[in-house]
Amino acid sequence: MIIQHHDQDINTPTGTMRCTVYRPQAEGRFPCIFFYSEIFQQTAPIARSAAIMAGHGFVVIVPEVFHELNPIGTVLGYDDEGKDKGNADKFTKTLEAHDSDTVAMISYFEQEDYCTGQFGSMGVCLGGHLAYRAALNPCIQGAFCLYATDIHSNTIPCDEGNDSFTRTNEIEGEITMVWGKQDPHVSTQGRQKIYQQLIDTDRSFTWHEFNGQHAFMRDEGNRYDPALALECYNKAVAFFQRTLRLA
Repeated sequence: MIIQHHDQDINTPTGTMRCTVYRPQAEGRFPCIFFYSEIFQQTAPIARSAAIMAGHGFVVIVPEVFHELNPIGTVLGYDDEGKDKGNADKFTKTLEAHDSDTVAMISYFEQEDYCTGQFGSMGVCLGGHLAYRAALNPCIQGAFCLYATDIHSNTIPCDEGNDSFTRTNEIEGEITMVWGKQDPHVSTQGRQKIYQQLIDTDRSFTWHEFNGQHAFMRDEGNRYDPALALECYNKAVAFFQRTLRLA
């Protein structure tokens, strides 16, 4: 499908958040996917990923995940300076603030005439965690989480007992977890911890582990695996076609 995109600024309890909306040019209403970025916000690879998903018949919404901490439109570089700033932002913004961002997006986009009112979440790296976290909201019918960081380690600030790992039992929608076995950010022990929590809480989930490095989806840099990325896009499209009941 041919797509279009535009920026939409929405109000949240912690300030104005810019979202970029990718959606089919065709008339009609489509299910929505919140696509949460890595710590660098909406880089060119993130924009291309969102466009790929939108071209399969979805409204894909990319929020600026650190909107409180940066001027609107900020994109961090894939370099040491960008990494340091992104990690500082990650360890500053609370999970509670991410929760209120998700609520604000649902409240805004469920009123738009191009949305069906069905919502899923997807993300990479930090965004994989935020997609998992978004699924605590009962409006999220499916979450596709790619190499999600900080779930097992509880290293993003939050109120005591409000971490994503502890609250896994509250997830009502279906989850797909995707990992690279050569990812240094989520060890084998960390992945096993999350897997066991999903089993123990009897969640509906699918689990994939590939021979891939962290950020294997990112089509810039030396960790990109095009064949693996294509496989994951296909899995994500099929997942949301099913969980969001795309006709």
